[in-house]
Amino acid sequence: MSASAVFILDVKGKPLISRNYKGDVPMTEIDHFMPLLMQREEEGVLAPLLSHGRVHFLWVKHSNLYLVATTLKNANASLVYSFLYKTVEVFCEYFKELEEESIRDNFVIVYELLDELMDFGFPQTTDSKILQEYITQQGNKLETGKSRVPPTVTNAVSWRSEGIKYKKNEVFIDVIESVNLLVNANGSVLLSEIVGTIKLKVFLSGMPELRLGLNDRVLFELTGLSGSKNKSVELEDVKFHQCVRLSRFDNDRTISFIPPDGDFELMSYRLSTQVKPLIWIESVIEKFSHSRVEIMVKAKGQFKKQSVANGVEISVPVPSDADSPRFKTSVGSAKYVPEKNVVIWSIKSFPGGKEYLMRAHFGLPSVETEEVEGRPPIGVKFEIPYFTVSGIQVRYMKIIEKSGYQALPWVRYITQSGDYQLRTS
Repeated sequence: MSASAVFILDVKGKPLISRNYKGDVPMTEIDHFMPLLMQREEEGVLAPLLSHGRVHFLWVKHSNLYLVATTLKNANASLVYSFLYKTVEVFCEYFKELEEESIRDNFVIVYELLDELMDFGFPQTTDSKILQEYITQQGNKLETGKSRVPPTVTNAVSWRSEGIKYKKNEVFIDVIESVNLLVNANGSVLLSEIVGTIKLKVFLSGMPELRLGLNDRVLFELTGLSGSKNKSVELEDVKFHQCVRLSRFDNDRTISFIPPDGDFELMSYRLSTQVKPLIWIESVIEKFSHSRVEIMVKAKGQFKKQSVANGVEISVPVPSDADSPRFKTSVGSAKYVPEKNVVIWSIKSFPGGKEYLMRAHFGLPSVETEEVEGRPPIGVKFEIPYFTVSGIQVRYMKIIEKSGYQALPWVRYITQSGDYQLRTS
């Protein structure tokens, strides 16, 4: 069983909009949710599932809103949470930002969407591209005798409409990897992982069948390709878009699918391999009490010399009472951001193997605050095009369509910083 009703509450717990799907839970039960949430928060035992008598509240928070599903039965909790997150995703597609104001401004559309997203407590059409075909943000003139529901909703392939035509058939594949890294003050790596996504932009006519081949270690071992010549990667926590045939992937590791039209995320994966820090930071922060702070930061690109990191931003924490900043950089520019208590050193392009230096000098007040300040880590942002840390490669993309047209696949690789932090001593 699934949800009995879905509520959207403001930050104080007041219902903005709700939809009763089954009628077996009184709508007044939601009044108990906020007091229960605050009580659990005070006790320090806050959980994503709260119960009041026989009623269970399954909730998620997004910006200043709570999305709450109620149920009496022993519901499939993971299905309900997936549905709530998918609802947030659909609302964000429609309103760009999902917050109290966007709900109040779009009551009619929100009601229509809640009607289509779920029926009698079970998720129905949750693909925003298909929903946008018949729930539009423009006013609709009443046309009697015409069905507004597109056939896609009842098709076996509910995420793609029939009869799509393009003059030029193309597929753009983006392989994007984010590096999460945490280094402690003495330079040893505490956490290192790669989170990757493969995004597609599809401009193909008809109902094409696509097959994507990666240098997947399990596939190489199955087909006997594993050897010193063939570099392969072992993908973990692989998550696919609903269009991928999972049974086919389980059998022979083939990623086979009929794609939605336009942009979508085909798959995501994770690699918990030890990553060599791509941009290494060494810092010396000297604090002379009642007078000044001197900061020296050295940044080194530890990636291939032919690659270049773009839009590098290094955020160096400074004391909250620092003033009169002075900077000297060997490349790029530095600026003080007092509201965040950081110096941001910006380098437009940072080639691999290069080393750069930044010095900063700040004055300190003669009267010192008694509060002991923590030492926030140095954060680094960057993007390296034409490069992946894991070494993942698109080996082929086969496009099969009954009309037999020729289509061009284009591949782009990008590595960027995720949560990339280096602690200071």
